[in-house]
Amino acid sequence: MTKERLAAFTDAILAIIMTILVLELKKPNPISWENLWQLRMNFFAYTISFFWLGAMWVLLHRNWHDIKSISNKTVWQSLLMLFFSSFFPYATNLVASDFNNSAAQSFYGSIVIAISCSNLWMQSDLSHIKENQKAEAIQTFSVKKSRWLKLDMFLKTLGLFLSLTIWLSAMMYTVLFVSLAIVFPNSITEEKKAK
Repeated sequence: MTKERLAAFTDAILAIIMTILVLELKKPNPISWENLWQLRMNFFAYTISFFWLGAMWVLLHRNWHDIKSISNKTVWQSLLMLFFSSFFPYATNLVASDFNNSAAQSFYGSIVIAISCSNLWMQSDLSHIKENQKAEAIQTFSVKKSRWLKLDMFLKTLGLFLSLTIWLSAMMYTVLFVSLAIVFPNSITEEKKAK
């Protein structure tokens, strides 16, 4: 399979997942500003999930730009990442239904961490394919991103632990914080350097 075909497949699945996110939003009954306000945590959970998946998509494309070759293993790693990603609408709906529920937040956090780990595994494996070892994106991934990716994973794991113990809604806020403080700024910095 070519890199382009796998990227197109990944794009299609992520687009479907992101669309399902909005379809899972509850509708107020009756429709009023007061009832819309009652659904604010649903909109909050949707917004975080949508932009987190969007950031992952942007970073995937940026990292894959210079990739020359993929392996069968890469295809299966991508499928694993998409499998975990397909749980995102369900996990988001659970959190939106009961925002301060430890089980819902922990499930959401487990999905976020599983997606992140499978994505890191795939990116790491791509760096071991001989044709890719000179690619700038692979070198950047290996050297510059390793520090902020370690911090990203540490904070997500901490958020999961807090959701299981003392701060029930910690995971959703951790994903928001990590996105705003680490992922988006590094994504923008990488974009500026690429130009």
